[in-house]
Formats: sequence, structure tokens, C-alpha cells
Amino acid sequence: MNPRSILASLHLIITIEYIPVCLCAQGRYAYKLLNDLFVNYTNALRPVEDTDNIINVTLQITLSQIIDMDERNQILTTYLWIRQVWFDAYLTWNKTDYDGLDTIRIPSSYVWRPDIVLYNNADDQFSSSMETNVVIRYDGQIMWDQPAISKSSCKVDVSFFPFDAQQCRLTFGSWTHNGNQMDLHNALDSADLADFVENVEWKVLGMPAKKNIILYGCCSDPYPDITYTLHLKRRASFYIFNLLIPCMMISFLAPLGFYLPADSGEKVSLGVTVLLALTVFQLLVAESMPPSENVPLIGKYYIATMTMVTASTALTIFIMNIHHCGPEAQPVPAWARRFILHYLARICFVYDVGQSCLTAHSDKPAQKGKNCTVNGQARGEDFALTVQGVSTSDVCPFETKDKLNEDASPTLSPGPEKDFPSGWTDGTSVSINHGEMEEATGGCGGRFGNGGDGGKGSVKKREIFLEGQCICHHQTLLRNVEYIANCYYDQKATQRRSGEWRKVAKVMDRFFMWIFFIMVFLMSLLIIGKAV
Repeated sequence: MNPRSILASLHLIITIEYIPVCLCAQGRYAYKLLNDLFVNYTNALRPVEDTDNIINVTLQITLSQIIDMDERNQILTTYLWIRQVWFDAYLTWNKTDYDGLDTIRIPSSYVWRPDIVLYNNADDQFSSSMETNVVIRYDGQIMWDQPAISKSSCKVDVSFFPFDAQQCRLTFGSWTHNGNQMDLHNALDSADLADFVENVEWKVLGMPAKKNIILYGCCSDPYPDITYTLHLKRRASFYIFNLLIPCMMISFLAPLGFYLPADSGEKVSLGVTVLLALTVFQLLVAESMPPSENVPLIGKYYIATMTMVTASTALTIFIMNIHHCGPEAQPVPAWARRFILHYLARICFVYDVGQSCLTAHSDKPAQKGKNCTVNGQARGEDFALTVQGVSTSDVCPFETKDKLNEDASPTLSPGPEKDFPSGWTDGTSVSINHGEMEEATGGCGGRFGNGGDGGKGSVKKREIFLEGQCICHHQTLLRNVEYIANCYYDQKATQRRSGEWRKVAKVMDRFFMWIFFIMVFLMSLLIIGKAV
């Protein structure tokens, strides 16, 4: 057998047999070290050789997770890893005396611990930390790593919700030791974010640390503390898609209420429905916000939109009242006809049927269908018909003949064989220029008896010749004809007046529709600008 192989086998056997002996020696020395260190040790007093000495504590915070941000109660819940390092003058030893043992780990309750607490703690039980071991080095350095779930008070400013950024402070300091007994130092300039778990609602921008020395009114000694400021920015995607965009879509429905026809009966219903929908969204936002004087940005947007919808509904009611003006309505004032029907109608692209932007506008009312001629003499709008050539005889037979249409009026001429009372003489003729609204003639002038041509909308000039002997007083017939003509004129004037008021209402609908569209667009741009 090779001598070199024999030596290697012996070395392996010696090594295997030496390992348990070494481990047993380490355990024995650790037990002996623990007994030697805590023979005359107490954890009730500061571990300094001179009471005038200051014990220095180094603090390091590691932010692991943001558990919850309660805006309504203004409480921030975080998961922290807290590391505290200090030197204990009574827990030192020589490594060579204990077989090179340089560190031991024992329960933290065995040693003195600094009473560092979270000043702005909002936990009602104050027991969110875990009892862990401490690591003691041979030179007296003690390192205590402690995980903790902390609830701290945080002043939440929701003025720009959901595009807000918050600053929450976590202040750590000794509760009983002043700066002359214990001093605090930062291990880093900011908290450690290497192991941070991303939050779905909040984005962490940083967590800088700052040391403060404060003089309280109760005591003359300074008290140092370390304040960590957690900078948070809200992720607004959830609120944009669930609160903001639906509100914008609903708010754009409000101006469309002006575009609905007035006779549809749904203009006011649309405004009320939009108002109720916005109220529901407003309640959803109010439930999550703290009851403070700072109204959130989205709340202001909702209030402005609800105010706009309320104003549009009120204006809709006013415009519908104008649209449904009855026969008792006064004529449209001259200023309204000039400003609304002439200028504003062009701006809002409101034209009559068959009219375009190139059609010339005239302020004078049409005279069509309001003239008549008697015996070839033209008469004005008053339809004051005058019959020429009335004889003094009381009765005369007459015959009525329509020279244009070859049909007789059933009222004025029921037949050539019958005699009717009249005050007309032979050769008396009446010519009437009928208007384009035939229904008005049928309503009031039906007594003329237009026959089969009553449904035609074209302008017709009819000349009626009355021949024969009068058989009645002419005054009665004149009163009847004048009554029919006045009724026809009154109905035409009422229709023209109602049409003008309806056009005024239509122009106002279009005008307010564009105004409210511009307002909604500007408010949407403002809220989007805040988001950017």
C-alpha cells in the first residue's frame, strides 16, 4: 500500500474524531461564558461604568411592507424591521479564554435594552413587536433585530384625491432617557427599502431620516429622536377607471338634455337621472374620505358637475315653458326677435324648415295668405271686406259660380234653383288670396266651402261672382264674412306667434347645449391636468 495513501486515511480518521470533540468544547465554553457574564449583571440599569457617560444607540429601520392606509381614521399600518446597536460595558470577554468564541445569542430579556418607542404610535395595545434574541460580541457590542407591525398616526391631506401625495412621519426616541444619558444616531441617511414589497395603491418615493433634539416644556434636558418621513404617492388608476371616467361620461349626458325635442317629455327626466347617478358616486367618495374641511379634488368635480346638471335642469324647465306658450302669449319682443331669432340663431345653426345659412332673413312678417280683393280692389290684413254695388232692394235671387275651379261654394251657393237671403247685387265679385296653411282655412273658413280643393297647400286665388236677386239683408252676410276673415287672421297670427316662441326656445336650447358642453370639457381638462 502506498505510504501517502496511508497518511491520508489517518488524517481523515483524526479529523472525523476531532469534530465532535470541538463542538462539545464550543458548547461547554458558551455555557461557561453565559454563567460568567451574568453572575453580577442586572438589566435594570444602564450598562455604563460611569453614570455620567452617555450610551450611544444606533438605529436602523427597514421598511418591509405597507399594510394599510386608513384615510378616514388617518392611521398608517406598516411592517418594519428595527435594528438597534449599542455597547454594554459589562458584557465583554476575552476570546482566547473561551476557545475563540466571539459571539453568543441569548434572549433579549436577559440584557438591558433601550426604551426606544414610536412616539406617534396609534396602536391601542402597544404590543406589536416580537421578542427576539440579541447578538452579543466579545467587545460588548449588542445588536438587536426586531420585526414590528406599527400603527402610526399620519396627517392625511386629501385635497388632491385621487392624485394626492402623502407624507407620514415615524418618530422614534427614548421614553425616559434624555440626551445626557442616551443618544441616538442614524445608521443610514434613510430607511432601507431593499426588501420592500410593492403596494398596489401606494408608491413609495423615499423614506429619509433626520435626527432632532427637542426641548419639551416639562423638562429642561434635551431629548433626541429620529424621524423617518415616508413619502407616498397614490396610484390613481383604480380611481380613474371606477370613479372619474364614469363621472365624465355621465356629465357629458347633461348638455344632451338640451338637444332632446321639447315634445318628447324626457328632458327633465334625463337631468334628474344624471343628478341621481352623480349623487351615488359622491356618496362613494365621501365614505372613504376623512370628515375634514379639505374637500378632495374629485369631490369638487362632482359638486361642480352636480351644480351644472341642476342648472341645466332648471333652464330646461324654463325653456319648455317658452316652447309651450299658448294662444294667450304676447308677441316676441323686438330685441328678442333681433338678437335671438336673427343673430343667435345663425351662431347656433338653427334654421327653419327649408331654410339654410345662405337664406336671406327678413324681419318683416310674411303677407302671404292675408290679402283679399273685392271687385278687383286689394284689401289689407284686416280683411275688412267691402262689397260694391249693393242695391236697395231687399230680395234678389242669385247664382254663385267659381270661375277658377268651376265649383260652387256650398255655403254661399247651394244651388241655382234656390233663393237665399242676401244683400248682394248682380255682378258683385269677391276675390280671396288663400294662405299656405290650408288647415287654418278649414278651421275658421270652412264655411266658405272649398270643396275638394281644401286639402291642397298651394296658394289659390279664387274669385266668386254672385249673381241674382238678393233675398236677404246684405248686412248679415257682411258680418258673417267679416267674422270668418277675422277668425282666419287671428288663427294665423296665433300660429305665427307660437312658431316664433318655439324657435326662441329651440335657439336657447342649442345655445345652452354648447355652453354646457364647453363647461364639461374645461372641467375634464382641469381634472386630467391635475392627474398629469
